[in-house]
Amino acid sequence: MIPSLENPNKSPWPVLPAGIHKATLAEVEKVFATNAIRRQLFDGLLSAFTALRDAGCRTIYLDGSYVTAKPHPGDYDVCWDPTGVIHEKIDPVFLDFSNKRKNQKLKYGGEFFPFGFQAAPGKTFLEFFQNDRFTGHSKGILSIDLTCDPLECGRARK
Repeated sequence: MIPSLENPNKSPWPVLPAGIHKATLAEVEKVFATNAIRRQLFDGLLSAFTALRDAGCRTIYLDGSYVTAKPHPGDYDVCWDPTGVIHEKIDPVFLDFSNKRKNQKLKYGGEFFPFGFQAAPGKTFLEFFQNDRFTGHSKGILSIDLTCDPLECGRARK
């Protein structure tokens, strides 16, 4: 379940409370795909999650302005667990970090990082995503299980 957004540290907009919160794709759609821009980003997320799941990824972590109260987010950020991923099946764009991840954004609408990669000295992306870039305080992210039944995930595979 996605908790209510909060803003105790005076970010530009409310964020998820600190921690990693489990969510389904159906919940993400219901809570965050609330206007045309957010709907378009959700469709990109869904396509990316399907591609990651088909390569063997079991868990992704969703972050960025998409999971805040920002009315018109520009994109979203994802770190994904590479455990069990079959290298030959991964869409090469998920490993293309050139030009500020331009190809990832063009294809899926967001940016993707293996969760153990270093985002900053001594911090993995999983850790880095849990800090509000405006205030430096802790904030939450969403964990989505890609192995669940498609109906529980909110959508059948395309």
